[in-house]
Amino acid sequence: MRVVIVGQGYVGLPLAVRAAQVGHSVVGFDVDDDRIKRLAAGESYVDDVASAELRELLDAGTFQPSSDPRSCAGFDVAVIAVPTPLREGTPDLKYIEESARTLARYLRPGATVALESTTYPGTTTDLVAPLLEEGSGLIAGADFYLGYSPERIDPGNREWSLATTPKVVSGINPASLERIDAFYASVVDKTVPVSDPAVAELAKLLENTFRHVNIALVNELAVFAHALGIDVWEAIDAASSKPFGYLRFVPGPGVGGHCLPIDPSYLSWRVQRTLGQSFRFVELANDINNHMPDYVVRRLVAALNERRKPVNGSTILLLGLAYKKNSGDARESPARRVASLLLDMGADVRAADPHVVEDAQVDRRVTRVALTAEQVAEADAVVLLADHDLFDLGFVEDAAYVLDTRHRLTGPNVETM
Repeated sequence: MRVVIVGQGYVGLPLAVRAAQVGHSVVGFDVDDDRIKRLAAGESYVDDVASAELRELLDAGTFQPSSDPRSCAGFDVAVIAVPTPLREGTPDLKYIEESARTLARYLRPGATVALESTTYPGTTTDLVAPLLEEGSGLIAGADFYLGYSPERIDPGNREWSLATTPKVVSGINPASLERIDAFYASVVDKTVPVSDPAVAELAKLLENTFRHVNIALVNELAVFAHALGIDVWEAIDAASSKPFGYLRFVPGPGVGGHCLPIDPSYLSWRVQRTLGQSFRFVELANDINNHMPDYVVRRLVAALNERRKPVNGSTILLLGLAYKKNSGDARESPARRVASLLLDMGADVRAADPHVVEDAQVDRRVTRVALTAEQVAEADAVVLLADHDLFDLGFVEDAAYVLDTRHRLTGPNVETM
């Protein structure tokens, strides 16, 4: 089939590559000309897509990156995989709206459109369907097929890939579900059909809200356990020995990426707007997780004070700018907040991260360095924020002081968050 994937970011590019690999003719459409130029040159900017496999598809002619809307013409299947940011607590769906309007101009009878962007329940039927109908003159469910399939991309996950992770699929009617399911069954090992797009939209928000709330729980527990003089990590290990009724979550410097800092707020916003009630679990989790970078900085300031060192003028080495291990994704990363706070206090902030390469994701005041024994020796303090496998942490324990937010290091100069 001729497939158009709108949005070539962390979700859209892996899907486009996978669809091309299984035999579809794929257009990777994005309005970002720089991204398209890099893709056309065979350069991947996403961890889960190797440049070599990208070049192979380009040479075979099965993948065509484009920023020209006319390249969307003639599609059999189109997938919308664009960002859905929050603007002052309100969902910003302009990228979905623009994508739907673009596709509507080239929508033909019998074609299929799927939305993957994370959003609130009702978006597919109440927003995307009317825009496609208005721009095409066709009727959703009768003349073309429409559904929702939430993305489950986990950057850097070496166990579960796009192909091996079960894919929830839905359609606005049985015929749409059949078409949506057939497409995704061609690119993933297993699909999970549900009765309605709103169910699929809610399922995605449930997945992320579940993680968000439980991470907030252990984050707050870590703060209080430290104040009480209790090793929270030992307590977590002990609780994890229970073979039923418990799932292991661990504390950290905060949450990042698109999913946890943003997605649960879509559900909270929808509940407030539709029902006039507060989703208190989400709001509490937001408050706790959003303030974890501030707690990291407070712990660091206290540790330096004990050593009679002011933050102003101190050299602080941050290990990891990404929001999670083995990922190059620094969107909403807690490291960015930690770095900003320390810079505003007058610290000389240096950062090592072999995965984060896009300058736009890093504060320009941060000095990028490699993790070396020399950098560790020069630092007044080292903060481990993302424990990438590429980091050689053997000599980090010899630093003057280490604040380990990931429970990876030991030694007389190491404190665990």
